[in-house]
Amino acid sequence: MAENTPRTAYTVDSLLAVTVQVFNDRGYDGTSMEDLSRAAGISKSSIYHHVRGKEELLRLAVGRALDALFAILEEPAAVTGPAVDRLEHVVRRTTEVLLAELPYVTLLLRVRGNTATEQWALERRRDFDHRVAELLRAAVTAGELRADVEPRMATRLLFGMINSIVEWYRPGAKGTDGVADAVVHLAFDGLRAR
Repeated sequence: MAENTPRTAYTVDSLLAVTVQVFNDRGYDGTSMEDLSRAAGISKSSIYHHVRGKEELLRLAVGRALDALFAILEEPAAVTGPAVDRLEHVVRRTTEVLLAELPYVTLLLRVRGNTATEQWALERRRDFDHRVAELLRAAVTAGELRADVEPRMATRLLFGMINSIVEWYRPGAKGTDGVADAVVHLAFDGLRAR
């Protein structure tokens, strides 16, 4: 927000949207409360009215992304049916959540463990990855996916493909329709047992 524009009444959610953009542009460590204040067009004391500080903003932002990802694992299609179908659902929905929550997931993927909040986020990401790896392992055991690729490696490769989307995807850009379908097609046509 430019300095000469009228001030907007901020909520935690609207403040968070500005904060995530600044964190993604400057990095968490490279962002000061003054940077956030300037970007939001409000005083630092106004920010402190909503949150205790920069680390709480980080926790709220990455928590939003993590909560959306973990919610996928509780969806009916993720808990019932053949393991391969559940895994396909999780992969599709993970991609859809990434696209819907792009700035928040981008921030989540950039945390490095330098603070308690970043360590918490990394631990939750590992838990999510572990749960998906268990699902992949179940599909391999059931003979639904090829057994010649170690499940943890296959999980890392799947998430490598999905997570790389944050680097190139721009909403509305030509040629970016059908991303979730493309991820599922590429992943499962290559992983399915023949």
